[in-house]
Amino acid sequence: MNQEKTLCLPSGSNFNLWEKEQVYDREIHVDGNHPAAADTNDGTLKNPLKTINAAAFLAKPGTRVWIHGGIYRECVHPARGGSGIDRMISYEAYGDGEVLIKASYQAKHFNKSEGWNLNRFSQGRKSLESDARIWEVKLDPDEFRGYNPFCAVNILHDRLFIEYDKTDMTTYLNRRGMVFCDGKPLYQVALYNQLGDHPGSYWVEANGQTVHFRLENDEDPTVHSIELTCREQCFAPEVPFLSFIKVKGLTCAHAATGAPVPQRGAISCYRGHHWIIEDCTIDWANGVGIDIGNECWHHSFIKDQIIGSTIIRRCKIFNAGVCGIAGLFAKNLLLEDNLIQGTGWQKMELSWEAGGIKVHNCTDSLIRRNIFTKTIRADHLWMDVGNENNRITQNLFLDGINQREAIFIECSRDGINLIDNNIFWNIEGRFDSAAIPAEPGSSGWYKMEEAGVVNGYAIYGEGTDHIHIVNNFIGKCRSAGYYAKTVAFRITGDKRGGTSRDTKIWNNVFYDCKEAAIKMPTEHNESEGNLFLNMPGGYLRILYPAPAVCLDLQAWQEFYGFDMEGQEGYFDIKIDTENFTMEIGKTKELPMFSPRPVDKDRYILNTEDISKVKAKSMAANDFYGNTDASDLRIPGPFLLLTEDQVISIDPRKL
Repeated sequence: MNQEKTLCLPSGSNFNLWEKEQVYDREIHVDGNHPAAADTNDGTLKNPLKTINAAAFLAKPGTRVWIHGGIYRECVHPARGGSGIDRMISYEAYGDGEVLIKASYQAKHFNKSEGWNLNRFSQGRKSLESDARIWEVKLDPDEFRGYNPFCAVNILHDRLFIEYDKTDMTTYLNRRGMVFCDGKPLYQVALYNQLGDHPGSYWVEANGQTVHFRLENDEDPTVHSIELTCREQCFAPEVPFLSFIKVKGLTCAHAATGAPVPQRGAISCYRGHHWIIEDCTIDWANGVGIDIGNECWHHSFIKDQIIGSTIIRRCKIFNAGVCGIAGLFAKNLLLEDNLIQGTGWQKMELSWEAGGIKVHNCTDSLIRRNIFTKTIRADHLWMDVGNENNRITQNLFLDGINQREAIFIECSRDGINLIDNNIFWNIEGRFDSAAIPAEPGSSGWYKMEEAGVVNGYAIYGEGTDHIHIVNNFIGKCRSAGYYAKTVAFRITGDKRGGTSRDTKIWNNVFYDCKEAAIKMPTEHNESEGNLFLNMPGGYLRILYPAPAVCLDLQAWQEFYGFDMEGQEGYFDIKIDTENFTMEIGKTKELPMFSPRPVDKDRYILNTEDISKVKAKSMAANDFYGNTDASDLRIPGPFLLLTEDQVISIDPRKL
């Protein structure tokens, strides 16, 4: 394997790997379970500190804080940063058990909930009888000093983005506080009476001091572990700009963060730079999992401020409510070997910050070997405004649930963003099927342009030029593999609007996209060397100027000179999105588009018949990082395709 080729950015230069091996001159031990632990100790292995914050107060550049296994119910506040890339401060799991930092406390005292109606009040209507067993817990004020998430709604600050006519505000106005039963979250309802319809739910009184809840099967809470969130974050400086900090092997759970902006994560760099966050797990953050940028766009401009230069490696981010990793204005990022799963359950897709990863003005960055899966009503990756010289390679983008697109690159006009050697699978789309216009008889034949209702794209470029899409496998998109809008009137400053030109769609495999493989906004783009499998008719489209054209490969070549090396075929491809495997098999039966059988000579039916096409030097590696120096390679992210073999497509280097 030659991983160095994957470091090459679109500019031709390599990603700036600034990381250095550390030599620590002091080690401090924290062990909350040790019988002799006390924050007045000296922090040795035999006399450890009890809390991580006590170690954070002592840690100076060149210090490694060893944290022993156990549950720590505190928010760790680093008191200072390191002094450079070779003198960092590190907070690391010692390796003798999971280090679990929880932003919650365990409730012990419960009363039966009384005096509340389980049905809406209506004059002359009797209260409904219900067997629901509802409990209440009054919040312990000692656990909520300085912050009560049950008092705060999800969205407090910037509401500029909200289009109220399109947005269900319920989730935005829910409380930030969460309730867990044996580690599983209860569902928040807006009204008390809704508890009667929702086993496993909770409701918060107006003043945020009492929580009413109902367990699954109406069970007794005293035989379960009931946890309520009481802190905003798990690991976060209290002052901004602390830098050169490493966090390794920690699990951070139950952070009661709000909806961004501001971007405030369970783990937060709080505007610091040169952080390394590796082998960490985020579990159930209400808003943001990890923030690595400038927090929000309302801060004063600081000349020569460094934002980013952060590494996130081998982390697992589960169930972030809005955003897994947030990086406003962050540059020089290395995001590699992470698993980001279940992001977006808050259903705030119409906000400006929803996604597995969300960045703005990101440049010179490398996003490689990550797995994005089961993102809900949000993008796996959203790159918003002014993104240049970034490479997105060797990633899995899987199972986008009610997802409009897997990758969204917005308003980026002046530099190349390279998307290569990735696998996309099952982008469901997010649209109102009732809004699809009926087209009885032949009426739909004569329309001049698409209705624009159906979506579900692997890659969506909005007002963005110079996207290069090379050697990807793009499968099962509800609408199209690639789609773009020009957005001509989104004019930035004294510059220009978007054109969505100079997209290069080279040497990809498109499989079973329901409307089209490619929907170009105009013909001022390129498509070459692609392999199209199991496609419908008219799957190659140019949408503007009207009338749109819906072409097959022959017409695509004849009228526009696109894909002169293009190929078509039929295969049966399966991807196991739980175990991250892929299998390519022969198709069992060709479809019937008309009473006449399909022309078999037109289609490739065996992998050995796939022709090699001209290789692109900017993407000289395959999905696994292997380098191929030859001038020709088969389309897609693999150097070799073998039928009837189950292959691993887990790209992570763990």
